[in-house]
Amino acid sequence: MSEIDHTLSHGPLTGNMACFAAYAIFGFNIISCRNIAIDGNITPIALFCLRSFGATALFWLWSLFTEPGEHIGKGDIWKVVAASFLGLFMTQLSFLFAITKTTAIDASIMSTLTPIMTLIISAIVINERITWNGVAGIALSLTGVLILIFNCVSIRGGADSTSIWGILGMICNTLCFATYIGIFKPLIQKYSVVTFMKWMFLFSSLMALPFAFGAFGASNLAAVPMNVMWQVIYVVVGATFIAYFLIPIGQKLLRPVVVCMYTYVQPVIAMVIALALGLDNLTTLKVIATILVFTGVGLVNFVRKKS
Repeated sequence: MSEIDHTLSHGPLTGNMACFAAYAIFGFNIISCRNIAIDGNITPIALFCLRSFGATALFWLWSLFTEPGEHIGKGDIWKVVAASFLGLFMTQLSFLFAITKTTAIDASIMSTLTPIMTLIISAIVINERITWNGVAGIALSLTGVLILIFNCVSIRGGADSTSIWGILGMICNTLCFATYIGIFKPLIQKYSVVTFMKWMFLFSSLMALPFAFGAFGASNLAAVPMNVMWQVIYVVVGATFIAYFLIPIGQKLLRPVVVCMYTYVQPVIAMVIALALGLDNLTTLKVIATILVFTGVGLVNFVRKKS
């Protein structure tokens, strides 16, 4: 274990703070990805490759100063490959596929299935007990999120209408990420965060490599304006390297369903951004929705599994 992992508080507070920070970063990431897409000089697949390659380089560089001697056990290599395939490669690739065939609102609604799928998968694979309080917490947060989705200014993007392929793509996206969160906690707890993530991103980069040549050939990196380039850097460093460092901290310290519940923070962040930019107005209904989201997260978070 690295010094970072030893200095972590082993109570739930550190895990909750890490998950909240990660999904808050993802909330701002939506704006950056939208602006990069509007600019049009970097294709979605090229951005995916930049995220994988950039995060791989940063995690391996960081590991040289934190835990240079830690290695993944031979018996766990293929488990890490599977985790990388589900948690990084398929999750991001299926989203890139689905978002071009799904309206922004439909994609947002289908993404709310992730905590529900995680709860079911955790119950089947690692015997996570489903409680009525947990179900009620998910229902509360889900209600709040749907209120926000339908009552806030949405970030435009995606298709004009939703196709069956878009629906299947989003289902694949939520199922892959829910499976990753739901079954790999025992593996993540065996290694330091940096060691685990450097191998995760290395395997993801190898999977992305066949797409890289065509993606960068179809992009025009030299024509990207500086303000968009800074947003690319934010996506690679902030929404990939930093955010994906924080999520495993939550996975180590929290139940899988609690980690996934923080996906419901993203619409709240989107609302805050819209309010700050003067694109939306604060209403009583939105305040109630925000309270429902965090009440649901709290209810699931503090439900204790009985022996």
